[in-house]
Amino acid sequence: MTPMPAKQATRLTVNPIACSGHGVCAELLPELITLDEWGYPLVAGKPVPSSLAKQARRTVTDCPALALLLTSEPTRKQAKKPDPQRAQKKPRGSPQLAHK
Repeated sequence: MTPMPAKQATRLTVNPIACSGHGVCAELLPELITLDEWGYPLVAGKPVPSSLAKQARRTVTDCPALALLLTSEPTRKQAKKPDPQRAQKKPRGSPQLAHK
């Protein structure tokens, strides 16, 4: 049996330094992007729904300033939890510096 790939959450972010405030992104993806009073994008901080994934990719590639980025990260269910046994282990025989 082939293991299923881990589910990824895709997030849309904007680089405010690269952004020129053209507003194209808000026209292409109004479900996730609005503009402030100066015409700069405000991106919703939620993951991109799968129904909008194709539209989000197009918005990223069509940005005239290339200021948008799509990133993938594991969903919370898939994120690794710290191993309590590893956290409690102390290094053995750690070297100590001799003071003269």
